[in-house]
Amino acid sequence: MNEQSQEVILLSISGKDRPGVTASLTAILAQYGADILDIGQAVIHDTLSLGILFRLPETKVSGPVLKELLFKAYEFDIKARFTPINDVTYEEWVQQQGKNRYIVTLFGRHIEARHISEITQILFRQTLNIDNITRLSGRVSFKKESVLKNRACVELSVRGTPVNEQEMKREFLEISKYIGLDIAFQEDNAFRRNRRLICFDMDSTLIQTEVIVELAKYAGVEHEVSEITESAMKGEIDFCESFKKRIALLKGIDEKVLDEIARNLPITEGAGRLIKTLKRFGYKVAILSGGFTFFGRYLQTKLGVDYVFANELEIKQGKLTGNYVGDIVDGAMKAELLKKLAFKEDIHLEQVIAVGDGANDLPMINIAGLGIAFHAKPTVQEKADNKISTIGLDGILYMLGFRDREVD
Repeated sequence: MNEQSQEVILLSISGKDRPGVTASLTAILAQYGADILDIGQAVIHDTLSLGILFRLPETKVSGPVLKELLFKAYEFDIKARFTPINDVTYEEWVQQQGKNRYIVTLFGRHIEARHISEITQILFRQTLNIDNITRLSGRVSFKKESVLKNRACVELSVRGTPVNEQEMKREFLEISKYIGLDIAFQEDNAFRRNRRLICFDMDSTLIQTEVIVELAKYAGVEHEVSEITESAMKGEIDFCESFKKRIALLKGIDEKVLDEIARNLPITEGAGRLIKTLKRFGYKVAILSGGFTFFGRYLQTKLGVDYVFANELEIKQGKLTGNYVGDIVDGAMKAELLKKLAFKEDIHLEQVIAVGDGANDLPMINIAGLGIAFHAKPTVQEKADNKISTIGLDGILYMLGFRDREVD
């Protein structure tokens, strides 16, 4: 192919957005038989930014088409700039398509310039190039009554290979602690776009309480149970040991108390919105809990959960005996149950999401394709690939690439 056939031109358009701009410009290119090699468009607050990389047939010269494009831009009162792309530059661009791609999701109650600055500087140091930035959250209102409900999210599509991925993730974790923003980093692959099962811990994840502590209040042993629970969540003592010690303290509680607590369980912010959305898109939902099946089944009915696996309290003559029935659902059991559910649903582990807050959730969090530490202890956050600490459970929708307008 001769030099003329290799002529590639980048058309850059900027100005006030108006209907028909893209249609009119591409109509001119169509008249000259141009090939579109790349195209991208964004509108930010009624301001258009449009780029078209095109190549003309070898029988055409660029002068007439550029002239027509300039006239059309003038008619729309927008700016047009042309950049010739030589063969070497073009081929370098083509070769970059084989590089690794990742999605970096930034979300919280609001996003500041310093947030973007600090995070993109980390990406720069890791030699990652940003291809696209997209806002997933809805437009933010300044009205006082709306501020506390605001969510903000932008998604960055990046390309390349991190110099040190673990170090990068540590930097993200440290920065997120003091800027009040969550940062998720995921490989951009087919599995990310095709998750099919989400597994929740229950206590302090799907609900905003530890049920065993609520039960302990009725037995007058709240302090003792809270101390054991806290130690177990931090990973300081074995979960099974802590479980036996705690339920032994509940002996004698009336069965009616369980029903009263269940009816007043505080559902975590965003849980209903998340589950309703995922169910609409064909997801299965499971509770894998070190808590109790009585409360898991209540949530199953209330939220539309498909599977519940938790611990069965022994009840005799209408009162808790201080014992349990069956195997204890500890961290290892949660991971095993997650694997079995994935097998039952005929999906890859990479298509599974696991969400929890405690050390006993880490086994399932770390084998799932997307593992999330939700408002978790620092030690748990450090051992999980992703976390949510600033907003509710529906922040997971941003990690999956959902836009607010697609949900609401």
